[in-house]
Amino acid sequence: MSITNLEKYLPENTLPFLKTWFGEHYIHIKITKGRNSKLGDYRKMPDKSHQITINSTLQPQLFFFVLTHELAHLLAFENFGNRISPHGSEWKNTFRTMLLESISIYSEDLKPIILKFSKAPKANFMSSPDLVKYFHIKNYEDETSYIEDLETEDRFIYRKQTYIIEGKRKKNYICLNLDNGKRYIFKPLARVEKLS
Repeated sequence: MSITNLEKYLPENTLPFLKTWFGEHYIHIKITKGRNSKLGDYRKMPDKSHQITINSTLQPQLFFFVLTHELAHLLAFENFGNRISPHGSEWKNTFRTMLLESISIYSEDLKPIILKFSKAPKANFMSSPDLVKYFHIKNYEDETSYIEDLETEDRFIYRKQTYIIEGKRKKNYICLNLDNGKRYIFKPLARVEKLS
């Protein structure tokens, strides 16, 4: 897919940044259906070209953010060699630089969140509560809650199973599955449907 074909997925004025970052690299970009397990990924191909996949369901600003994350992998490996850690300091510094270069792309209410994130970029989007909350705010039809917003003994549904919150261990929540009697640990930003 050419850079210009990406335009319909991206915020305005992103092409100059992408052209600079793509440089002379041969990159296959695949737009995929929404995946629950990941928003995007990067892979160096046997023929030395590069492949990036990104979910088609992402909002334009999030699409650009994920594309920047994946391109940071490509540039970090190209600049520092293949022996670096995928989300190590070389990648973090590369990603930080790219986020700061392109900060003008993001809306005014998102810029402070991106700036805060850029100070210590995380490998996983879900590790940034501010970003996760920001992008879920836009989905007005979403009737789910973050588990961290519920109270002990609140009941909720997760993947068609009913649970009750029993307590908290460090940052995570211990929940009893009322359908099978087993206990499970949930992360604070798990999206669940609260039962009234």
